[in-house]
Amino acid sequence: MKTLSPALQAHLIEGTTTLAWCWRISRADGVTLGFTDHDRTLSFDGTQFEPESGLTASEVRFGSDLSVDAQDATGVLTSERITETDILDGRWDNAEVEVWRVNWADTGQRLLMRRGAIGQIRRGRLAFVAEVRSLAHVLGQTVGRTFQATCDAALGDARCGVDLEDPAFKRAGAVIDLLRERAFTASGLDGFASGWFTFGTVEWTSGASAGRRAEVLGHDVAGSVATITLLEAPVRGIAAGDAFIIRAGCDKRIETCSAKFANTVNFRGFPHIPGQDTVLRYATRDGGHDGGVL
Repeated sequence: MKTLSPALQAHLIEGTTTLAWCWRISRADGVTLGFTDHDRTLSFDGTQFEPESGLTASEVRFGSDLSVDAQDATGVLTSERITETDILDGRWDNAEVEVWRVNWADTGQRLLMRRGAIGQIRRGRLAFVAEVRSLAHVLGQTVGRTFQATCDAALGDARCGVDLEDPAFKRAGAVIDLLRERAFTASGLDGFASGWFTFGTVEWTSGASAGRRAEVLGHDVAGSVATITLLEAPVRGIAAGDAFIIRAGCDKRIETCSAKFANTVNFRGFPHIPGQDTVLRYATRDGGHDGGVL
């Protein structure tokens, strides 16, 4: 149950109201933005809620069960604060959202209607629709470990324990030439064999993508020239001279954990767990059914 302030309650009783929707969105990069469907800028709690952003709200969908409540916010891509590039770049993904009902004639009269996060974003040529999910969406996330042959830890995290700042696993480089949209030749990677940085990450330190990270799909060496292929093409593009820091990758197998990182003690997989092929096996005359590891 929500409690209204006496002033807002009195305003609602009058019958003729001056109400507007306001959204405060806090992105993961620390940027906080305010939007409103009113026709002039509103301000409270240190945030400017601007109408130029072109946001329009749908009805709020509530349920009495544990299903995820949602509301859609529609906006235009011509806004300077909501760009197609930022949407593609993931800067709005899972951003925290506060939805307020505000008396635009007196912003001191307001009520926090809901908290949530940005969910699915659907993009068109001229506009976008962002889903604002309630906090119930967190209940749908998988929690706990996965029993599998490969490691389920992220390379370099607390469970893994590998220090990716070690010079053996980290190197600064620069783009020499762009081969394809997501592949380029790089300098500064001498001394590393092919595949050393496969499944690793590239952190851009200059250029249009500075501050962003990308996953490495392939690392090939021909002579003194290294070729890096990214899993996805950067939204903001790559250019010759762009500097980056690249870190080693892991394919999550125990053989790699031992040979490449000497970290078998922290391996978080179950290499001897039976695989799907066990279900398909059948008896044969040539043995292999003594209960040993296959």
